Amino acid sequence: MDEPTADSAEPASARELLAAERAGALERIESLRRQLTSIREVSTWTGADDEHDPEGATIAYERAQLQGLLTDAARELEALDRATTRLDEGSYGHCERCADPIAPERLQALPAATTCIACATRP
Repeated sequence: MDEPTADSAEPASARELLAAERAGALERIESLRRQLTSIREVSTWTGADDEHDPEGATIAYERAQLQGLLTDAARELEALDRATTRLDEGSYGHCERCADPIAPERLQALPAATTCIACATRP
């Protein structure tokens, strides 16, 4: 019995999954931007020396952490957009290294995956 491949997955379900993941990434980006704006506003109005605050994380640290999360979310959004383009072109679900099908389970877990498990684990 043959294993199911990405070819056997319906394009509509892949498209729906990509759209849902994209919507989630956009929500995260908007939330992170709001949090960054809030931190900037708070730091503008406070004269606190956040670099030497013994009570916890500094405002600069929080800002850097949020900026890193925002960068990751933007990269995820770009990857999802590229995956949607591959879906439109008919190459979605095939490994960019070896051209073999990517397992449906991998695409379900990582809809923007560009490599099969074998290629992803190779150096």
